[in-house]
Amino acid sequence: MKKRNSEFTIGPLKATFSIVASDPSTKQVGVAVESKAFAVGAVVPWVRSGVGAVATQARTLARYGPLLLDALAKGERPQAALDATMASDPNAAHRQIGIVSADGDVANHTGTECLEWAGARTGRGFSIQGNLLAGAEVVDSMAEAFIASTGTLAERLLVSLEAGQEAGGDKRGQQAAALIVEQWGYKDIGAEGIDRLVDLRIDDHPEPIKELRRLFGLWRVKYLYEHAARLYNEANYSAAMDVMVEVNMMSPNNPYFIYNLACLECLAGLSTESIAHLRQAIRLDSSWREHAQNDPDFEAIRDTPEFVGLISA
Repeated sequence: MKKRNSEFTIGPLKATFSIVASDPSTKQVGVAVESKAFAVGAVVPWVRSGVGAVATQARTLARYGPLLLDALAKGERPQAALDATMASDPNAAHRQIGIVSADGDVANHTGTECLEWAGARTGRGFSIQGNLLAGAEVVDSMAEAFIASTGTLAERLLVSLEAGQEAGGDKRGQQAAALIVEQWGYKDIGAEGIDRLVDLRIDDHPEPIKELRRLFGLWRVKYLYEHAARLYNEANYSAAMDVMVEVNMMSPNNPYFIYNLACLECLAGLSTESIAHLRQAIRLDSSWREHAQNDPDFEAIRDTPEFVGLISA
């Protein structure tokens, strides 16, 4: 194919704002990103538990993600790894990259030819970068929001991304967003046996960050339910019950979650509460009546008039 202009030699344009960050106290690393570019989550964010995170954007070269993570894994510091990579790149002036190590060291490169407004803000444990933005207030707002926020790393990354959009974001508009977090050792406790904790991607949406927030709420429910299941398997029924109470607050009128809360309440010795929630679950979905008949979790109340009456109704 004949090259008609230099665009083909330096890769596709990604006007983007992103944050890479780590939380050594929880052994988590992550990236949040938004762009007026389709499927930005497929090329910009790169995360590796116990190693670090990278956002490679502007004239995006996706291979820099794993390449820089490999350098960190070998013991190189972020600035040295980034300097060495850019020194051999003839198109470094068009690139923008943020990198953070698992222990919170950061580095950033914004090429002199990145489209205005382009720049970055860094602090201990995070690097925020953007190009073709509404202005410096985008990265300033993101930094302020991240520093002031509390909660998990994923929550803080999303809050930062929301602040960037509220400040003007990508001057071309919105299209795609992503949120990725890994946690060292999560593979030993998570249901899937991997360190990937959060992996949410919005490839094409008029308001991708708002959609990302909605999906994050669903992820949070799933995460808490799986945590309750682990506590149940450890016979820590009271703690599991407390988590399921939170699940039911976040996802009300879900008969599956209500039924599981009833099971845990029975196991924790709260028979009155268990009967009430079992009744609610059956009212929402009568199939739970049959399921409860032989469920060993209700052994403690199986012969009570309340349970017998509910099951035989």
